[in-house]
Amino acid sequence: MDLLFIADPLESFKIKKDSTLAMMRVAQEAGHQLWFCQSRNLLWKDNLVVADCQSLLIKPSSKSWFDLGEVQSKALNSFSAVQMRTDPPFDIEYLNSTWLLSAAKIQGAKVFNDPTAVRNHSEKLSITEFPELIPPTLVTRELSAVEEFHRAHTDIVIKPLDGMGGMGVFRVGPDGLNLASIVETLGENGARTLMAQRFLPEIAQGDKRVLLIGGEVVPFALARIPQGKEIRGNLAAGGKGVAMPLSAEEKRIAQKLAPILNQRGLFLVGLDLIGGYLTEINVTSPTCFVEITDQSSFDVPQFWLKALERTLS
Repeated sequence: MDLLFIADPLESFKIKKDSTLAMMRVAQEAGHQLWFCQSRNLLWKDNLVVADCQSLLIKPSSKSWFDLGEVQSKALNSFSAVQMRTDPPFDIEYLNSTWLLSAAKIQGAKVFNDPTAVRNHSEKLSITEFPELIPPTLVTRELSAVEEFHRAHTDIVIKPLDGMGGMGVFRVGPDGLNLASIVETLGENGARTLMAQRFLPEIAQGDKRVLLIGGEVVPFALARIPQGKEIRGNLAAGGKGVAMPLSAEEKRIAQKLAPILNQRGLFLVGLDLIGGYLTEINVTSPTCFVEITDQSSFDVPQFWLKALERTLS
């Protein structure tokens, strides 16, 4: 198969733990041809969606781990599959890329995740479709609504809808210290919508990343455990990643959502769970493949490749 990966610059990859690189390695080892481009290299040209892309060879050396061929202009529908792995934030240019990918899909390209489904699933807001699974949650631009929510729940977390890696996440305790200032700053004085949730003390045991691939559940989660006085478990915020088997409650939630999301074209999903509550549904470029594989008996990249091959067969 010819597999196109649309991703961030290869030089930016953290080669010891990058999930996209893990996908590339296992696909190459299985004999598939790899191609690479950035989202900026997508074009509508001569009535086709094309990519100015390069063939990609992954090498064993960590110092010089890839070779790229000459730039070629190839229609997206000429690839066996297109993997959209550009990291968030989901800004206007990410949105433009999904529109081009939707046009490519109309022309017969097989895009993972489905670009329409990605647009329809805000990684923060999509949890509201499953209110029985989420903690008490408020979405608003109004300071007064956040203040009322804080009075009701006393200990809350506030975050922007377009954050990633724990960026912009604040906890406001019972004293309400700096609540108005946090809301005004994060919300740019009412210009941006925020999410507030009841603080979940179970975060001390980890913010669990649960992977759904091809409608199936990976049986191990990565618990991202806050360190020191930090409340954020995100690895980008210094959290410690510990792989562990899914609890019965985590498995129940994952098995409920996996077929629903896969049927919509969300082939690879990363659920975030804290204390048995669903807090996010990540659909842009879910990670943690390497950490789970290294710390458990489960080979996530192989599981992903086999699911992809089944889907394309």
